Amino acid sequence: MPVTLIAGILSMTIVVISANVLVQFLVGDWLTWGAFVYPVAFLVTDIINRVCGPRMARQVIAAGFLTGVLCSAVGSLIDLGYGPIVTLRIALGSGTAFLCAQLLDVSIFDRLRAQKWWRAPLVSSLTGSAVDTAIFFSIAFSASLAFLEPSNIPVWAMDEVPLLGIGPRSPLWVSLATADFLVKVAFAAILLLPFRFLTGRMVGSSQV
Repeated sequence: MPVTLIAGILSMTIVVISANVLVQFLVGDWLTWGAFVYPVAFLVTDIINRVCGPRMARQVIAAGFLTGVLCSAVGSLIDLGYGPIVTLRIALGSGTAFLCAQLLDVSIFDRLRAQKWWRAPLVSSLTGSAVDTAIFFSIAFSASLAFLEPSNIPVWAMDEVPLLGIGPRSPLWVSLATADFLVKVAFAAILLLPFRFLTGRMVGSSQV
């Protein structure tokens, strides 16, 4: 197995585990620390895609997905008195969002890889982030999908509040999703710098 692929798998595993742990800790009213770690998954995927190609990038995604499934399984066994840390809907939302968003990222990146160096990672990360956010928060918290786990409905996430505390009233989970997506947008731009630096060192700046 190529050293770069091993590094990619280890990096993705660390990111997924860290995000799953840090999602338990709040930052303000709308975010958790996990929101600041998870966007790095797109960076890992894009670097492996650039250096090794889409096939190996998908292998890294598969490793991340399996790690996420394991984290969800462990979380479902931890009961804090009001239910498990990871409910069925959260597990379904997390796994589905990760797989769809990351695979879409690989596909878009591959289509744009011959264009300017920043376009492929930026467009693929932004698109993947939008899909990830929409899928996860809809499956995990939307009232329209309550049938997925009728015994454990997240009523708290459905309470209507002003969007991000200042906008029109909407379910709380919409504010959580909006804040999460805004963080991902910011990171998609910020992480262009380490993408450029790392891929430049790994394959030569002339090829990036």
